[in-house]
Amino acid sequence: MDKYKTLREAAYEANMEIQHQRLAIYTFGNVSAIDRAAGVVAIKPSGVPYSALKPADMVLVDLDNQVLEGNLRPSSDTKTHTLLYRHFDTIGGICHTHSTYAVAWAQAVREIPNLGTTHADHLTKAVPVTEVMSDEMILGNYEHETGNQIIDTFTRQNLSPLEVEMVLVACHGPFTWGKDAAKAVYNAAVLEELAKMAYLTMQINPAIAPIKQTLVDKHYFRKHGKQAYYGQND
Repeated sequence: MDKYKTLREAAYEANMEIQHQRLAIYTFGNVSAIDRAAGVVAIKPSGVPYSALKPADMVLVDLDNQVLEGNLRPSSDTKTHTLLYRHFDTIGGICHTHSTYAVAWAQAVREIPNLGTTHADHLTKAVPVTEVMSDEMILGNYEHETGNQIIDTFTRQNLSPLEVEMVLVACHGPFTWGKDAAKAVYNAAVLEELAKMAYLTMQINPAIAPIKQTLVDKHYFRKHGKQAYYGQND
C-alpha cells in the first residue's frame, strides 16, 4: 500500500493544471504538496514534460531536501519550496510558473499595483516583488536564496502569507501558494490575469492610480473574513 498515494496524486493533478491553464510550456514550472503531519513534500520531477508525467513520478522529499521516495530527481526549485514550507507553516501547496505576463512584471522588477476590483477580490495590496539577488547569493545556494528573497520581502513589507498568497521573484518569475496544491495553482492563474490586466490598463492610461481604499475593502471583505457574503454557505 502506498502511504503517500493521496499526496502524490494531489501534486500530480496540480502540476497537470499548470499546463491546462497555460501557465507554462514544455517542462517549465512545478507544484508541490505537503503532508504537514509527516513532514513530507511531493514535488514534480526535474525536466519531465507534463505529457509524460504520472502520479507515481512525483518525488517525495523531507523538509531538509532529502529524497525519501522516487527514481527521478526532484525539481531544481525544491529548496525554494521546502524553505517556504518551513517559514510559512500554514501553507499546504506551492506553485512556480513562467506565465508570460507575471514573468514580464518580474523581469521589469515591478510590483503589480492594485488597479481594480478584480485585483481587490483576491488581495488588498500590490503583488510584491523581491529585490534583485546579489552575485553572492546567485553563486551560492541559489534556490535556497530564492526562498530567502521571498521571505525577506514579506518580512520587510510586513505581509502575511495567509493574505498575500503570491509574489514575483525579481528577474525570475512568480511563486504562489495556498491551503493545498490546487489552491496554489488557482492563485497562479489569478496572478497571471492580474498581471495581464494591469499591463493593459497601464498601456491605455500610463498615469492611472491604484483604486480607492473603499473599493478595495468592499471587494476584498465581501469574499474574505467573518462578514463575507460572496458565494454559498457550506
